[in-house]
Amino acid sequence: MQQKLLFKDEKKKDNQVDLGSGLTLEFIGGMGKQAKKIILYRQGIIVRSVDLSDRVAKRLFVVEAIEMGAGKLDLATALAISRQTIHNWIEVKKHFGREGLIQGYNVGTSKSRRTQRELHKEELSSGNKAELVAEIRAKERQEHESRQQKINFTFAKEGSNPAEPIEPEDQPFAEEHGWEKTRYAGTFLYLISLIQQWNWLDLVIGYFGAAYKIFMVFVLMAAANIGSIEQLKNVRTREAGLVLGIRRIASKPKIWEWFYSAAQLQVSQFLRADFFRYQIRAGLVGIWLWFCDGHLLPYTGKHQVRSAYNTQRRMPVPGRTNMVTCDGSGRVVDFEIQEGKGDLRAHIVALGKKWAGEVSRQPVMVFDREGSGADFFASLVKEGIPFVTWEKHADAEKLAALEESRFVTEFIFNDKRYGVFEEEKTFTVGPESGETEGHNVTLRRIYVWNKTSKRRASGLAWTGDMDMSTQECAQAILSRWGSSENTFKHLNDRHPWHYHPGFKLVESDRQDIANPEIKRKGSLITEIKNGLNKLYKKLVKAKVATKKDGTPRQNSVRERLESTIVERESVLADVQEEKKLLPERVDVSSLENYESIKRVDDEGKYLFDFVTSSVWNARKQMVDWLRPHFDEENELVDLFYAITNCQGWIKSTSTDVTVRLEPLQQPSRRFAQEQLCRRLTNLGARTPTGKWLVVEVGEEPIKNVHKNG
Repeated sequence: MQQKLLFKDEKKKDNQVDLGSGLTLEFIGGMGKQAKKIILYRQGIIVRSVDLSDRVAKRLFVVEAIEMGAGKLDLATALAISRQTIHNWIEVKKHFGREGLIQGYNVGTSKSRRTQRELHKEELSSGNKAELVAEIRAKERQEHESRQQKINFTFAKEGSNPAEPIEPEDQPFAEEHGWEKTRYAGTFLYLISLIQQWNWLDLVIGYFGAAYKIFMVFVLMAAANIGSIEQLKNVRTREAGLVLGIRRIASKPKIWEWFYSAAQLQVSQFLRADFFRYQIRAGLVGIWLWFCDGHLLPYTGKHQVRSAYNTQRRMPVPGRTNMVTCDGSGRVVDFEIQEGKGDLRAHIVALGKKWAGEVSRQPVMVFDREGSGADFFASLVKEGIPFVTWEKHADAEKLAALEESRFVTEFIFNDKRYGVFEEEKTFTVGPESGETEGHNVTLRRIYVWNKTSKRRASGLAWTGDMDMSTQECAQAILSRWGSSENTFKHLNDRHPWHYHPGFKLVESDRQDIANPEIKRKGSLITEIKNGLNKLYKKLVKAKVATKKDGTPRQNSVRERLESTIVERESVLADVQEEKKLLPERVDVSSLENYESIKRVDDEGKYLFDFVTSSVWNARKQMVDWLRPHFDEENELVDLFYAITNCQGWIKSTSTDVTVRLEPLQQPSRRFAQEQLCRRLTNLGARTPTGKWLVVEVGEEPIKNVHKNG
């Protein structure tokens, strides 16, 4: 969910320009070339803001706006640039990816193009980009004419084995056949998007060779929400196999054979790294806001494993934590499965370092209160990683006492009215190794007032030298939590997110546990303190007994109480000292009656989640392509799933694979369906052997449909 700023009954401002397809461009600081900043809205919802002094960001913004449906002429007129320039940028990104737009032009603060090219001449691609694109097109036509029917992939990474070559008959969509009916025709849309936009099939075949077939089956499971391999028994094997390009889905033992032949290669970490890197370089995921959160993967078996935390039940349960990072639109950027509760803070720091070389600037990390901590904030500032988060343990009384007039910035978000303002918060951390005293860290404190629900909260941010306003910081934390928490819930509803094929347990590298003796000592200390409290109460009530001459009487109740208290206080001090000397964690092998701790082997889970994330991101992209052709935003996602669930027919020749979907009944929905299919066909997707992938909408091409089991 994003900020909602404009309504149908509101008049367009003088500094706003319509770009078509529900897109509106707002200029700040002037119009056209005089503008300092621009903000893009879609259906009144803020999408992105760009500083026009950053030339690279401007080019990336223009390409993204065109992909979202903005008219070239409208955008060129608004920004005072030519349509040919926009066309060249689009072609450069298509053939060279994001790095082509970044490296092909001068960067930095210098105004001298010659100076910048001298500084970056080793990084820049030589030659005119438009001429290079023309050469690439001519070369592609020649390659298509002379392409061989067999392609050998020999991807090899350190610690892995290269994939074996694929026989011609095992190539995707190698079989040639006439029109055949299939219930799973809509799944073909995912394959076209993945093959062309993500270079997905080449990547999978390169790593796994003939074992790529299990990934095609996983695509079907994610697209059709099939919960497990066992549920494939309900699938029409021939009809599904035709759409996936593997002739027929094999029997369950054979599918497991495909799976284990892929899992035993142990290359999931390299596969994920290459896939995520390609997404970032090709501009398929955003790099402004990255939302990081951990999600429980529960374990219900009988073996002892480490415990994660169940947020809904508010208690630790056996399982693992999937640390998932998404961009502002909900596309999965990266994920990592950690044993037990996991370490969100370490994951965020590692994530920033991992992708620092692939982005022009560090994305703003957005996380919840779990990551709160002065030392952690200081480490992010030290590493130059910008962040926005909620402030933990904020004083509710002080927030309520803030004057309403201080909330000077107002906006509407998720149909709720908000007011915000900011101050600074400074705290001292350290000293670190080699330092004699601590140092101060100053953060931005964002105060948020939800005027609709009459609640107040505060957040913390550090954005370095980024031009990020108070409102944008507030929107960042509101975009993921509260009523906006949707990405993972929707993903789990639509895809078998928790499924783990090939469940296997291995010995955990961490065999240490919290010292149980500390807990026992703590219980004993509590017991002694409770007993002392009772004795103190009795001592207060006990009267001083004296003899007739006024001297204290020996062995009185009070004297016995005082003696017992001294004895128990001595025992308490001894137990407390013993507890301090105990180690916090112990190895279970040194304890009696303790089983070794097991760990779930994540290789199979990584392979399945790689496909699930791929399908999810492709779904996000295709919904964006569908949006300009359908006005009902609330029904857009349901329309997309209706299209991908369509039955249809498939034909495979020596040059093309064509899928025809049955048309939807309502004219507006059928129009959107046709436009999406045209868009996917125009991508020019091809199989590794050169067959073009085509999807269309139409009536039944044959009268007598061959029925397949």
